[in-house]
Amino acid sequence: MTSVPRIAVIGAGMAGLSCARSLADRGLSVVVFDKGRGIGGRMATRRAEPGFQFDHGAQYLRARGEAFATLLSEAEAAGAVARWPLPGRDAAYVGLPGMTGLPKYLGRGIEIRQGVQVDRVVPVGDGWKLVWNGGDAPFDRVVITAPAPQIAALLPEGHAFAEVLTGVEMAPCLTLMAGLPQGAEMPFTHRRAPEEDISWIACDQTKPGRPGAVCLVAQAGLDWSLRHLELDRDEIAAAMLPAVSAALGRDLARDAAYVSAHRWRYAFVAVPLGAPFLADNAQGLFAGGDWCLGAKAEDAWTSGRAVAEAVLRGL
Repeated sequence: MTSVPRIAVIGAGMAGLSCARSLADRGLSVVVFDKGRGIGGRMATRRAEPGFQFDHGAQYLRARGEAFATLLSEAEAAGAVARWPLPGRDAAYVGLPGMTGLPKYLGRGIEIRQGVQVDRVVPVGDGWKLVWNGGDAPFDRVVITAPAPQIAALLPEGHAFAEVLTGVEMAPCLTLMAGLPQGAEMPFTHRRAPEEDISWIACDQTKPGRPGAVCLVAQAGLDWSLRHLELDRDEIAAAMLPAVSAALGRDLARDAAYVSAHRWRYAFVAVPLGAPFLADNAQGLFAGGDWCLGAKAEDAWTSGRAVAEAVLRGL
């Protein structure tokens, strides 16, 4: 291929942005498509009036490998992440000013088309055409980083990826966000209780760079999330409030100025692929994400980088 190939990445989470960053740094033309209004996937930040801010997806980052540790150090130097003092041998990092800080650092200078939901990818000659509501565009290579259960709907009928992806299992997590006035006393900065219905509670205002108002994020355990998965947002919040209130020793239904909930249908990886990505080298189609290796943001980042290397090898 003599001209610079056009590469599309579907999904602006950690895997998609990691892949796009690696390709852009090698001088390739990359366009990232994401159906959401923001980037980062589960590296997410919700803001609400008056002055509330919640990291309602991933709570913090820890590096297991040297390469991801280097990324976090570089991002810290750039002001995109900071350390949050948590117990443990390895440093815990959070994004600045919210968890989207690291995705935005990865996506700097890359063309990212937000609010575009790609409906399907269609083989055209030696490449692909992305089709979405109101538009389409040709690309030489396509990388899909959506959650594994959502990928088959994008593929041509009978594509080999679809059968392989049936072996991947993902699990949900339901999240409650509650905002209280600045100065409201809390019994802890965070609480981890993996065997209980509410497995995690964090006081987000204790993280660096956050507003002063008390911003609570509570995440339900797997069994509770599965039992209540199809409730609507208000019903989820109402169901979680009593257990979170009991853990805090205060009535959030009475005291909270803001309450909302979020359903993460594909929050965790129960059964991963066991390989860093899928590749259709003959057609130039690739797929990756945390579902390849595990539930951590580092797993998604590692998968994205591995996909980028595979794309580069095929050019």
